[in-house]
Amino acid sequence: MTITSPRFSLILFSLLIASFVTHAEVPVWQYEVIKRFRHDTHAYTQGLLIHNHTVYESTGLYGRSDLRRYAFADHEPDKIALPRRYFGEGIAVVGDRLYQLTWQEGIVYVYDVKSFKMLGRMRLPTQEGWGLTSNGKLMFMTDGSSTLYRILPNGFKIIAQVEVTADGKPVDKLNELEYIDGLIYANVYETDRIAVIDPDTGKIQAWLDLKGLTGPWTPTDPGAVLNGIAYDAKDQATYVTGKLWPWMYQIRVKK
Repeated sequence: MTITSPRFSLILFSLLIASFVTHAEVPVWQYEVIKRFRHDTHAYTQGLLIHNHTVYESTGLYGRSDLRRYAFADHEPDKIALPRRYFGEGIAVVGDRLYQLTWQEGIVYVYDVKSFKMLGRMRLPTQEGWGLTSNGKLMFMTDGSSTLYRILPNGFKIIAQVEVTADGKPVDKLNELEYIDGLIYANVYETDRIAVIDPDTGKIQAWLDLKGLTGPWTPTDPGAVLNGIAYDAKDQATYVTGKLWPWMYQIRVKK
């Protein structure tokens, strides 16, 4: 016969509650499409941002990588082509400078965001560059792993890093990034989900599930995956797109 004391039962109950809290599932947010805009189907989107109501986009692939600047209504963006041996990646703006990562070439390009002219380049502090975003003073970067780096623009130096986790497990393949209201939204490469990350702890606060976003249009190229998040702080509008997609979508996040 087993005798369970009231004190033991209370301890057991407390442990069960703590376990439930610790392993509670990350909430999943939904979305609503507000508008859609034409997007170049030749643009292998690697980085996307909006600055002063202007869209800046970094595209990838060797021999096709460039930096673009355009308004939503434009069909012919301004472009700065990268050398054929470079593969463009994430972008971010700090002050009057725009920074563009390269994938495996170890280079960060620097541009004047107003004149849209290349100013020079710096060394990338990691083996690969994937996503990049900014809170206006510092930048945050990913390299395809589960690590989120905090970057000082001056010299492009790593000053801190955290591991991104969900339910205590690392989440890798963190790709294109956007800083929105103190949180970092990160495309998880080759999925329809965006991780919403606390940049201080690395913990994923929510998943933004964009399944079904393309509607009746279905990508036929296996590389045409969701990738590209931009936030217009002035209008509080969120935009998403994908590699080689014909559309960019303005969405409302439903928490």
